[in-house]
This record gives sequence, C-alpha cells and structure tokens, in this order.
Amino acid sequence: MWTRRLTLADMPQSLGTFKPVGHVMIALPEGEPVRQAAQALLEAGFEAEDILHFDSEEGQVRMREMIEHSSEAAGFGYEITLMRRYQKLSDEGHRWLLVYAPEDEETDQVTAVAKRFGAPMAVKYHRLAVQDLI
Repeated sequence: MWTRRLTLADMPQSLGTFKPVGHVMIALPEGEPVRQAAQALLEAGFEAEDILHFDSEEGQVRMREMIEHSSEAAGFGYEITLMRRYQKLSDEGHRWLLVYAPEDEETDQVTAVAKRFGAPMAVKYHRLAVQDLI
C-alpha cells in the first residue's frame, strides 16, 4: 500500500479529524525521552524526514482547531476520541512524534522505541482503521 510521508504543513483529515495514514503517532513525556526516542529511530534506520516533532503547545493548538472544525459525523468515530486523548495528553505537557512507518516491520520498530522511552500512547493510522499500539 502506498502512502506519502507527511511534512509539518500537512495535516490530513477525514471528516475533519486527524488521519495521517501510514504513520504512527507517539506521545512522550517532555524532555530527554523525545530526543532519545527520535535518535533511536534514526539509529534503527528511519530518515530524519520520517520523524515529525510536535511540542505540547503545538499539539494543543492543532488538536483544538481540528476538534472544533470536525464534522458532526466525526463525533461518533474513534478518530475524534483519539483527538480528545491527544488534546488531554498535550494539556499534560506530552510531546509528539509522528513517524512515517507504512510497513508492519517499521511499525514494530516504532512501537518498540515508543515503549522503551515511556510512551503512554502510540497509534498507527491505516486507510480504514486506527490501531492502538500502546
């Protein structure tokens, strides 16, 4: 399955909710865990362009805007529930890594790194489903 790598300017949505197909979204405690996890991903073979960083303030703003502008139909879906969880974690000061990992092997690597650095949450976005990894 082909998906494209996102940039910071990209925020793909489905019915107004966050939907970065082929990517894993990881919440991490602020500080060293974010830097260490990003470095571990690079050492595992990911490219710098595969890893997008969001600080807690950036996450708060982006998620708040998407939640406010999502369609009513999105309110019944799991994606809006995830966005609310992201908002809560951002409010608590968590930072985010959005990692391009379209293949299962890459997803497994990202999940292992996320667990190693204390991620309370990691989610993989597929075309038709969202998969909780942590």
